[in-house]
Amino acid sequence: MTRSQTLSRRDRGAAALELALVVPVLGLLLGLVVGGARIWFARASVEQLAGSAARAATVAPSAGLAVSSARGLIADQLAGSGVRCATVTVEVDTSAFSMAPGTTGRVTVQVRCAVPLADLLVPGWPGTLDVSATGQSVLDPYRRRTP
Repeated sequence: MTRSQTLSRRDRGAAALELALVVPVLGLLLGLVVGGARIWFARASVEQLAGSAARAATVAPSAGLAVSSARGLIADQLAGSGVRCATVTVEVDTSAFSMAPGTTGRVTVQVRCAVPLADLLVPGWPGTLDVSATGQSVLDPYRRRTP
């Protein structure tokens, strides 16, 4: 037997062994990339919700309508965004509506969303990821305000 024939016998099955070792590692890396992208998407969606709700609140004619407008927009946007929140908390600061016209004020909306890990990483995975964001928008200083 020549040396090349001996090496080929020893190498028999090496490709299958390499494949059996590499495929799970590649699967794990792919899962981490997909999970990271889904977490990023959830965070970006909640940040967008907070900013949009703050802008919607500043257009409302009164503080009460600003709160209901912000909450309504968040509920509508969450329904179509692809992000499912186990619990949603919305805090709207409308204290700027009580300021006199001519002064600059801001409406602040804070959104907290508990996204199930089963939706982000692996189906059936227990727990939630808490995602929160704050959005601000400036009230027009020269419009009439109703607290």
